[in-house]
Amino acid sequence: MYFITLSANFLLIIVVRINPKLHTPMYFFLMNLSFIDICLSTTVIPKILENTLAKDRSHDQVISFLGCATQMYFHLALGATECLILAVMAYDRYIAVCKPLQYNAIVDKKLCLSMASGSWTVSFLNSVIHAVFTFQLPYCKSNHVNHFFCEMPPLFRLSCADTWFNEIAVYISGGLIALCSFLLTLLSYVHIISAILNIHCSKGRQKAFSTCSSHLVAVSLYYGTIMFMYFRPRSIYSPNRDSIVSILYTVVTPMLNPIIYSVRNKDFTETIKKTISSISFSRSM
Repeated sequence: MYFITLSANFLLIIVVRINPKLHTPMYFFLMNLSFIDICLSTTVIPKILENTLAKDRSHDQVISFLGCATQMYFHLALGATECLILAVMAYDRYIAVCKPLQYNAIVDKKLCLSMASGSWTVSFLNSVIHAVFTFQLPYCKSNHVNHFFCEMPPLFRLSCADTWFNEIAVYISGGLIALCSFLLTLLSYVHIISAILNIHCSKGRQKAFSTCSSHLVAVSLYYGTIMFMYFRPRSIYSPNRDSIVSILYTVVTPMLNPIIYSVRNKDFTETIKKTISSISFSRSM
């Protein structure tokens, strides 16, 4: 799955770069999303593989305190960036469907760069706050993290101090980033669906919906797992269930995203076919 994640996302980035038809705002944000997915998986999966494939199986799978802090910081920052980029992509689709004649004037290069850089900056600054607060807690119960990787909810359960403040901080930042991103995405799609329903031509409705369907699937998959993981009372936490949910948005979603976005895109598939044909032709020569 990790190999597929790296291959599919790198392929998407390369195809977008070599095909001038794909030099559009939507694919600029999609390249950002692919890069995030590569990094998000890489913060977690190599360490899991290292521990799983270790020759000495008599010892527990280990990670250093600094390694745990670093892993949590980047995982949280990249996860928040993905939320914001998905919201930005929803806004891009809203302008494309609801204001097509004004699209090039509104979503220009300057706006794209501003929204992308803003998403990265806000997410990494937010992650600094959580990493500092989380790793200042006293950990005296155990050093065994009942999870696949270092994440805030499992770490809170290891602390002998009251983690009420940390949990409130999670809810506040979640409200400011994840929930606001979700609401912006939802609002964009309310307008998009309303505009599509007002299109009288069935082919026009189908074409408009096809430009958004891939993004809608990716958003539903990602936000569903994120909200289940972070927006629940402490009383209903289940370590085994939480581990499965975390693997979904850390491993499965990054693998599926490039497949979801590319499988129905003619320009993307044609570029791959031409590239493969040219490579095959050059080898035959």
